[in-house]
Amino acid sequence: MTVGDLTDGATYHLRDAGLLNHSEIKRANNWRLQADSYIYISQGLFIPLGHPSAKPNVVAEETFNAFVEYFPRLRQASVPQGFDEAMQVARSDGAHYLLYVRFAQGNDRIGNWDEFKGRKDSGARLGVDRGALQLMLVEVGSGYLVDTANIRHRGGFLTFYNTKPENLLRPPLREYARRLLGLTP
Repeated sequence: MTVGDLTDGATYHLRDAGLLNHSEIKRANNWRLQADSYIYISQGLFIPLGHPSAKPNVVAEETFNAFVEYFPRLRQASVPQGFDEAMQVARSDGAHYLLYVRFAQGNDRIGNWDEFKGRKDSGARLGVDRGALQLMLVEVGSGYLVDTANIRHRGGFLTFYNTKPENLLRPPLREYARRLLGLTP
C-alpha cells in the first residue's frame, strides 16, 4: 500500500464521518463529451429553498470556474435565464451544448462568531452548510437531453468556519466536468 492510497483512504473516511466537506454526484447517463465542445452555461431563475440570500448567478459562475480547466470553449450567461431563453441564446452563439444549472437547495448555517451574535435562534442554526444542485446537459442542435445530474454537498465539521453553501460548489462541479470527459469513473 502506497502513501497515496493511505491518504485517499483517510480522506474518504474523514469525509464520510462528516469531518471534511463531502459531495455526491448522481448522473442519469455516462455520456462523454469531446474536450473541444462549446458549452453555454446558464443558471435557472429558481431561488434556492432554504437559502434565498444566495447571489443570483452564483452556480453559473462556479460552474464556469470549474469547467474552464477542462473545456476551453465556454460561455456563461451574465444573469439567470429561463430554459427557453438560454436555449435560444446557446443556438444563436453556435454552442454545441447547453448546461442548465439550478441551485435547488441551500442550508446556510452559522459559521462564525459575528453570525452567531447576530441571530436570536443561534443554537438551532449552528453547524455545517448543505446544498443541492440540479444540472441538465442538452444538445443544442437537436434539443436532446444528454445528461442530468444531481449534486448534493455538505460541509465538514473541521471546515465549517466562515463558509456558505456556495463555497462548496466548485469541487463537485469540477468532478462532474472530469466525468463528462471520462477522466474518472
